[in-house]
Amino acid sequence: MVFNSFKELAELVKQMPQKTKVAVVAAEDEHTLQAIAHAVEERLVEAVLIGKETKIAEILEKTGEKKENYEIVSAADPEESLQVAVKLVNDGICGAIMKGKLETGQLLKAILKKENNLRKGGLISLIGFFECPNYHKMFAVSDVAMNTYPDLDGKRGILQNAVDVLHSVGVENPKVAILCAVEKYNPKMQETVDAAALKEENEKGIITGCTVEGPISLDLAMKKDAAVIKGYESPVAGDADLLIVPDLVSGNLLAKALTELGGGTTGGLVVGAKVPVILVSRAASASDKFHAIALAAYVGGNT
Repeated sequence: MVFNSFKELAELVKQMPQKTKVAVVAAEDEHTLQAIAHAVEERLVEAVLIGKETKIAEILEKTGEKKENYEIVSAADPEESLQVAVKLVNDGICGAIMKGKLETGQLLKAILKKENNLRKGGLISLIGFFECPNYHKMFAVSDVAMNTYPDLDGKRGILQNAVDVLHSVGVENPKVAILCAVEKYNPKMQETVDAAALKEENEKGIITGCTVEGPISLDLAMKKDAAVIKGYESPVAGDADLLIVPDLVSGNLLAKALTELGGGTTGGLVVGAKVPVILVSRAASASDKFHAIALAAYVGGNT
């Protein structure tokens, strides 16, 4: 990976000669404007604020920002904001989309809508990057927010999206762990069946650009000594770059455990669309939002 921390990522983005312009949809949201303003001030991105102009200006003033420093496009409601963002992306003006004051479903519907020409053709998924004190490098987890109970085809799509992103950040051959509760094939545990199938597809050259291991448990994927104790031999063991979780619930729990209990920091993107989509919870920390914007700028500028 070309960066070993989110701090290094931000520095790399600052040095990029061309700044990604982010289309902020329904930008009349204080948390969203604070996050994007911070990223603009740090010279990570440029922004187009789309939404109710009067309200946007009011929030900017409240947070100490000047309206004149931002490009604002007036839109009466979230639906109109989305259409403006879609046009900006398709016209090549904006290289990322950020969710403001609208429902996640509205944004995803716009991305999936065929006429909007925002899809690349495959699955839409979310990849989160993590920097954790108890692991020797940054790593990614997917999917933690989009696909609830993906089948084998869904997991293959999630894996491919994530591998493409890892390639864009300099990981030439990501080591992928297909996580399960156990590291042995069990026909009564569908996640182990899917994991074994994905590994086999990788070995046969159907899935390329990475090394896939599975089924494998979290401890074996992240701790070399655990793999040695259990006699589990794999190049992925103790050195995983990417964790593929069996379903949204386990992914969501893992992500929150890493940050809330494990002292980790994170930033994530919705991928599989024409441009990166910044879709962060309003409850997310300021740093999480900043990291997501930095990721969108770097990934968008290198794909």
